[in-house]
Amino acid sequence: MLRGLYTAAAGLITQQRRHDTVTQNIANLNTPGYKQETAVQRSFPEMLVAMTGGYADNPNRTVGRLNTGVFAEESLSPYVQGPLKQSGQTTDFALVSDIIVNDPATGQPVRFDPSGKYVDANGQVTYKPEAFFTVRDETGNVRYTRDGHFKLDGLGTLRTSTGSEVLDAVGNPITLTGAVKDLKVNGQGELLNGDHMPTGITLGISIIDQPYQLVREGDGNFRLDTQSGATARRLQAGDNVELKQGYLEGSNVDATQSMVDMMAAQRAYESNQRVVQFYDASLDKAVNQVGRV
Repeated sequence: MLRGLYTAAAGLITQQRRHDTVTQNIANLNTPGYKQETAVQRSFPEMLVAMTGGYADNPNRTVGRLNTGVFAEESLSPYVQGPLKQSGQTTDFALVSDIIVNDPATGQPVRFDPSGKYVDANGQVTYKPEAFFTVRDETGNVRYTRDGHFKLDGLGTLRTSTGSEVLDAVGNPITLTGAVKDLKVNGQGELLNGDHMPTGITLGISIIDQPYQLVREGDGNFRLDTQSGATARRLQAGDNVELKQGYLEGSNVDATQSMVDMMAAQRAYESNQRVVQFYDASLDKAVNQVGRV
């Protein structure tokens, strides 16, 4: 009986975390560059149940397999392109990324699924590389973001909306000497002067080959998980990445699907709650009524 109570309690915790994840997505519907999270639910390892008593001449003592509930193992973020919104601000930037990867076996471009994943005939998984702005937070650590809602501080340093320094292609902070209206950037991220000529400064755009290995840190920033083998490289000629000035990439959260997921999590939570109440009533009867006899 207690095993069933533990299973229902595990379901309660899992649905609560699922509900919290969906709530976070809905709260960031209007956050530029936000990538939604999806809670991955998995079952605990099954147990093989066997008889400990019974007839001694019975060679088959196996009863069957027993599932002990589910748990929220992790949260994954599909790094698909969000919709572009024109803001008209010269300090707003959006990345349009569609990097092509060739299959080593066939030499043909890989066709990724809507989540940015491709599985070949041998079961080898390939993730679609994605482009990110390179920034440096207040502690001096390099981070990556898709939030291109930048601003200029009093010293002319280009910063993110949360105060991180925007880095150039060689890892230095970008500091401008002109007014905001003089900030011009072409599609490759090169800063232009008043004559629309390159100034030699390029926005730091990094390509993450394994975006699913990024660790979310908050404020729209991600960091590399070096232990997982994730790597970042500079934008190269031939990468199908375009920088659009005066635009912002919107959140890729599906509002309709998020509401459906929230209602499903609520209904599943209520079901597990009723199971806990049933076990509580059964234990109460076993202790206070049956045990009294």
